Amino acid sequence: MINNFKTFVLLAALTALVLGAGMVLGGRHGLAIGLLFAVVMNFGSYWFSDKLALAMAGAVETTEAESPELFRTIRNLTQRAGLPMPRVYITPEWTPNAFATGRNPNHSAVAVTQGILRLLDRDELEGVIAHELGHVKNRDILISSVAAMMAGALTQLAHMLQWAMIFGGGRDDEEGPGIGAQIAMMVVAPVAASLVQLAISRSREYEADRTGAQICGRPLSLANALLKLEHGVEQQPMLDANPATAHMYIVNPFAGAGSMLFRLFSTHPPIEERVKRLRAMATGISPY
Repeated sequence: MINNFKTFVLLAALTALVLGAGMVLGGRHGLAIGLLFAVVMNFGSYWFSDKLALAMAGAVETTEAESPELFRTIRNLTQRAGLPMPRVYITPEWTPNAFATGRNPNHSAVAVTQGILRLLDRDELEGVIAHELGHVKNRDILISSVAAMMAGALTQLAHMLQWAMIFGGGRDDEEGPGIGAQIAMMVVAPVAASLVQLAISRSREYEADRTGAQICGRPLSLANALLKLEHGVEQQPMLDANPATAHMYIVNPFAGAGSMLFRLFSTHPPIEERVKRLRAMATGISPY
């Protein structure tokens, strides 16, 4: 798929940026530092991203006895998708939203807010849950976590370079790039990393829409849910949402997501474009 290939290319570019920043920071030794940063960040994101995301959202695990309808919906969809049953969480937020997390299908969790359970009908909720299971099936949680961690590592390397230039006067020898390249890397690399990370996130949202529509069998249910969720977030934004986890939600949890400036730096594609693609998919056309 085009989205999968695009994600691979973007992750490769992000890795190259991390290694390049290390090279500029300290030549061959800096390259080793950049590689170490990438390995450590990937390891941390693989093992701990799900626990951190759930804790930051204030999610509480629920049982089938407490939420029978929600469990029934998720169980039916996981069987269609050929996935193991994830852990199920509910967050106390009245903003309508949902997210999935976990390093792989065998260690996954789906979290929904109180607001989404109140807002959507059964078919629309199925579309949303199917979208989140699409993330699980495509291992998007791990991909997004790796991208976020590597972008963070690149930012830290840029900060290290800044302090190295302040106290060491920069490096301008035959081993590696000179002061000009160091300044360029210090300024440009964090911005470039953020833009690449955002592009990865948007690509994975499109792919999860496609996979989710296939799982539930009703692209229009997901399309209708997205429109309701966009309106719901505008009416009741998630005031205490953490920018570090915003990319995980099915729709951007912040108010003002429809503005042109916000879209440029958004973790999510425009809702109207997602709905347009889902409606095309419902007619038998594949826009992905």
